[in-house]
Amino acid sequence: MKAARLHKVGDIRLSDEPPPVPGPGESLVRVTAVGLCGSDLHWYAEGGIGDAVLDTPLVVGHEIAGVIEGGPRDGTRVAVDPAIPCGRCAVCATGYGNLCPDVRFAGHGTLDGGLRERIAWPDDLLHPLPAALSDGDGAMLEPLGVAIHAVDLGHVPLGAPVAVVGCGPIGLLVIRLARLAGACAVVAVDPLPHRRAAALRYGAGLALSPEEAAEPGVWREVDGSAGLGVRVAFEVAGDDDAVRLAMTAVRPGGRVVLAGIPDEDRTCFPASLARRKGLTIALVRRMNLTYPRAIRLAADRLVDVSALITERFPLTATAEAFTAAVSRRGLKVLVEPGRH
Repeated sequence: MKAARLHKVGDIRLSDEPPPVPGPGESLVRVTAVGLCGSDLHWYAEGGIGDAVLDTPLVVGHEIAGVIEGGPRDGTRVAVDPAIPCGRCAVCATGYGNLCPDVRFAGHGTLDGGLRERIAWPDDLLHPLPAALSDGDGAMLEPLGVAIHAVDLGHVPLGAPVAVVGCGPIGLLVIRLARLAGACAVVAVDPLPHRRAAALRYGAGLALSPEEAAEPGVWREVDGSAGLGVRVAFEVAGDDDAVRLAMTAVRPGGRVVLAGIPDEDRTCFPASLARRKGLTIALVRRMNLTYPRAIRLAADRLVDVSALITERFPLTATAEAFTAAVSRRGLKVLVEPGRH
């Protein structure tokens, strides 16, 4: 089979490799669609993410859809949950598999991900796709799951205004979900005009550049007569300026949800700003048991995941796909191993 393997920073090579052999409780999956995520770009551009570094060539990609080959579910189209928690530790026992200290994750560390023609994966992490969803839609369920988890952590009060700083695919999904959760207004912030335009399509009432969002008084105006700022701010950009802006936007006693992943393994913000406002800060660790909800939301067209996909590439052009993703000229870049 063909696999696109990252050997070092910026060095993706297509190679012929033997297909994986499913172990007990696993199925072989023919990969049909893989979305390139911001974390994949960290691996590609920096050779790692957080405290994980590229020690050996790695197949990245964790937004995966495919078709089961062989076994009792042969031919079933599935979305692949990329996280494999141990299922035995105290953290897993309390229902937080996403926080499992021994979790294995597709395209991270030493576990190869989806940018190949076939993967072998645990059966209980292969979620059947309804006919209403395409394979590309199936790959988008992973970022939708992350957005669901972020909004869960935000505890958005009914009828409250919120802010979303960073309007890549996950930020756009957070905007849509926040509206579904009852936010009366969403203010989006992003430096790229095409992403601000997308934010308006996904339900933001106002889309600002970072410079506009930094103007004195802008967040008091957003909150209408109360004049205190938004109740919840979601940071989905991964840089300190975005974190500071989210903390500026939120009212005293409000909540800031940090979903972005910084280039370096640290996040800095003015302590006095957060302390004097008495902010609650929540951090997003991937997702937790969100696939069933993501499938229902997408299949019922309550969330449009198809519109996120702006470019498609075959597996043989994975290097070009990464170049397109790094340029941020669109929204989501999709690699389709069966495309020619």
